[in-house]
Order: sequence, then structure tokens, then C-alpha cells
Amino acid sequence: MLVSATEMLQKAAAGHYAVGQFNINNLEWTKCVLKAAEECQSPVILGVSAGAGKYMTGFGTVAAMVKAMIEDMNITVPVALHLDHGTYEQCYQCIKAGFSSIMFDGSHYPIEENLAKTTELVHVAHQLGLSLEAEVGSIGGEEDGVIGAGECADPDECKMIADLGVDMLAAGIGNIHGKYPENWAGLSFETLAAIKEKVGDMPLVLHGGTGIPDEMVHKAISLGVAKVNVNTECQLVFAEATRKYIEAGKDLSGKGFDPRKLLADGATAIVEKVKEKMELFGSVGKA
Repeated sequence: MLVSATEMLQKAAAGHYAVGQFNINNLEWTKCVLKAAEECQSPVILGVSAGAGKYMTGFGTVAAMVKAMIEDMNITVPVALHLDHGTYEQCYQCIKAGFSSIMFDGSHYPIEENLAKTTELVHVAHQLGLSLEAEVGSIGGEEDGVIGAGECADPDECKMIADLGVDMLAAGIGNIHGKYPENWAGLSFETLAAIKEKVGDMPLVLHGGTGIPDEMVHKAISLGVAKVNVNTECQLVFAEATRKYIEAGKDLSGKGFDPRKLLADGATAIVEKVKEKMELFGSVGKA
């Protein structure tokens, strides 16, 4: 069932586990994540970046596909369809399209403008029963043209945003989109603890979940992270499994070139990776 992320994240924060946001890129990705969530009886958040939404022809197509797949696959666990790193304009586009959750990334604005735009969007989202994620600080790396240096968030600014009534807060703590470099300094748990002290029970979000050591993920969850975003890792295992299928020449025998066969090993790899992450985050059986 398609729901906002509010209740699932409040339960996660109270239960000291995290809900995974797994970004979707096409029908196969969506089907795999939903399949894994149902098998694990875990709540799940389907993340859609602006670039992925455009690739799938538009946010309206994505919302219609997700709603239909939830019904046709008989998905019984809570599912949130969430805009990832949205602009002010894209938030309204996704509201109109039928998303159940949105992220407004105002981290690149001066704090006053971030506060003003977030205030408006919180009001609109809550009137419609949608959840809203805000961001303070920046996530390192690049995603859909949004580039961040990985600056740690100011705990006082985090409190200012949290006090607006947002449902979840993404705060930069040294995390990075994509692959982590070998010289990565790791997460700043000092910053995370300071933010947690300021925002209380507000569910916190850890972006850039790919490549963070398991023990760091567990510690982040213990300090208030209730949502962990994963994208790159699913792409990597999909690419690896598909490469092995082609290198083995399986696409050249019989009807191995059929997309349903060509993509099957990659799809299975996504399912297994999502289930692995749900175990790590502690959300299995929490639907």
C-alpha cells in the first residue's frame, strides 16, 4: 500500500532501526525492490531522483507504474514513493503526479531561504497527507547535477529546520553519493550526536549509504538515523551480474537475448542486495 513515510520512520526511530530508501531507475528496479520488501515484510521507500524520473518519461509515469505494481504484485507492506533531492519546482510536480513523500533539498540556499521554502512546502505536504524531508549541510559527491563537498551540517540550523515540522531531516555528516574514495575520513559521529541532541525524536536520514561500513551504519542508527538511502550498490551488483551473463555467452544461446532472460540475473542480484540491506538496517519483519 502506498503511504507517506511519516509513520514508518517514527516507528523506526522509536524502535532503533532504519527503513531503507532504494532508488528506482526503471520497471525492473521497482519490481525487485517491492519483491524484496514483501519477502522481508519490511516497510520500504522508493526513491526517485529528477534524472531517473525524466528517464522514465516523467513523474506521472513513475507514480502510475508504482501504484499499479503494488496492486498487481499484491504488496502488503507500507511503501512510500519519495522524490529524492528535489528542487522547489520538482516538489510541486511530484505532489501533482501522486507521490506520497517529497524531499526538498534547500541545502545550497542560504539558511533563511531554505527555511522559507521548507516552511511553505511543509504546509502544503501536510495538508495533502504527504511526508517531507529537508536537508541541511551537503552530501558529498554528485547526483543529478547537484554537487556537494560533504560539509557537516550546523546543529543549530538543523534545529531551525526541524522546528518547522518536517517529517525527516537529512544532515550532512561527511557522507558521500556514489563510491567512497580510499581516503574518506568516515562519518562524523560527533556532528550526528550534536544534531540528535538538538532535534530530539526527529527521524534523521543518512544519504550515500553505499560503501559505508556496517559498523558505521549500526552506530548511525543508534544515534537517531531512521532512514538510509541506497542506490549505487544496487547499480553495481546489477551491472556485475549482467556482465557475467553476457561474458558467459548466455545471450547467444537459445533466446538468451530476450530482455526477460538478459536482465534476470541482474534483477536477482538487486533483490538479494536489498534484502541484505534490510537485514543490516533492522527493518525485516517490521511491516
